[in-house]
Amino acid sequence: MTTGEGMLVADATSVRDPGDKRTRVLAALREACITMVAAILTLACAQALAPGPGSAVLAVVLCVSLSRSELDRDARGRLEAAIALPLVGLVATGVGMLLHRAPWIGALVFVAGLFVSIWLRRFGAMARRAGSLIALPFVVLLTTPYIPAATGGPVAPWLVPIVVAMLALLWVSLLHALARRVGLLPQREPAEAPAVATGESRLRPVASTRMAIQMALALAASFVVGYVFFAERWAWIVLTAFIVLSGNRGRLDVAYKSVLRVAGAAAGTLLALSLSTRVGAHDASNVGAILGAVFLGVWLRPLGYAWWALFVTLALALLQGFDGAPAPAMLGLRLEEIAIGALIGVAAAWFVLPVRSTAALRRRIADALAALSDAIDPALAARSSAAFVAALAAVEQMAPAFRASRIVTARLRDVQPADWIDALLACRAPALVVIEQGATPAPVRRATGAARKAMREPAQILPALRELGRSLVAERD
Repeated sequence: MTTGEGMLVADATSVRDPGDKRTRVLAALREACITMVAAILTLACAQALAPGPGSAVLAVVLCVSLSRSELDRDARGRLEAAIALPLVGLVATGVGMLLHRAPWIGALVFVAGLFVSIWLRRFGAMARRAGSLIALPFVVLLTTPYIPAATGGPVAPWLVPIVVAMLALLWVSLLHALARRVGLLPQREPAEAPAVATGESRLRPVASTRMAIQMALALAASFVVGYVFFAERWAWIVLTAFIVLSGNRGRLDVAYKSVLRVAGAAAGTLLALSLSTRVGAHDASNVGAILGAVFLGVWLRPLGYAWWALFVTLALALLQGFDGAPAPAMLGLRLEEIAIGALIGVAAAWFVLPVRSTAALRRRIADALAALSDAIDPALAARSSAAFVAALAAVEQMAPAFRASRIVTARLRDVQPADWIDALLACRAPALVVIEQGATPAPVRRATGAARKAMREPAQILPALRELGRSLVAERD
């Protein structure tokens, strides 16, 4: 069932608003409640039509995946999901059977599918959406244990994945629409994706291609290590390598995510051991415990990936009884396999066509400054803060890893990229006020231009961003 701190400011320095975290927690709680209601309704319908653990697990996984992907947020997304989800279910089932009966061929298909899904990102927004849809069945497969379809229900076994997929889309779409109508979820238009470079570097492939190669090699290595040394337990190694490389924002991000993955899984393992009397049980209380663990993971994931890893580890431990495995005895081995998968992912990110996290961060900060420049450009009749806000969100995604690195390397490095992030985020509140006022202040435009030029020299980035913050605050006041 596996398939990130906003800031407001009172001055030009980075001042955290304690209410912002509380707002995010409440928003995440609402989303988690809606997701779990959709999952329970889908699960109930699936059990009525196709009794058995396979349809139940698939129902929960698809509801969580759909809610996170937000494919249902507009008519186009719902249409794409309606077309793609039946194929998702069938492909997941087909590749799952292939991995079960012809493991090496299944591994080859799996690696090729995920390589293509990431490589397509370099061709623009449409290709990125297509890549996400291609990846979905493989994500579902990784997060759903192989459980043969049960017989005896009114739906033929081969139709079960299609039926469950459409039920998930129905309930997620319906509940999301109702939640937006009553104000539990925000009304949002589909965000435009940032432009993607279409050309190749003279030295090495573009970032999306490098990430695709990293993922393919890491998955291939994980399958080999898993098949050769861990027999039937290969999935945990592959799953972890996939998780730590997904959404790769550079080497530091992968290393940080690996640490959280192992730490969360270790905590989940200890918690599962304390509940060992419940592990593998098939009664209603165990089903409730599994759903409760998934709910807590979905709710707390925005606050830190380690929470997700903890509760997913617990949920899967509680589920182990469905394949006859002695779960308590397997938990230590699972932690070992998670650590191996994390090491493989880190090795691929650091040594195979590496993407430097600092370079990726500088690119995102430059994009945010360009968006701010456009938003206050007097030559543009129609101006909006949307692109600036989206660019800041992209920068903020990288903040946790760099802030953790700042703690570890505080005495070793004079230039801390985390300081750049804090200084840029400190510009958000005054910048939004200036943009909303429709002002085109010359000092702010000069400071923005200077900050953009400073991106070429790391030592000048922090002073330039702080000066931009001071000019925005002065103009706002």
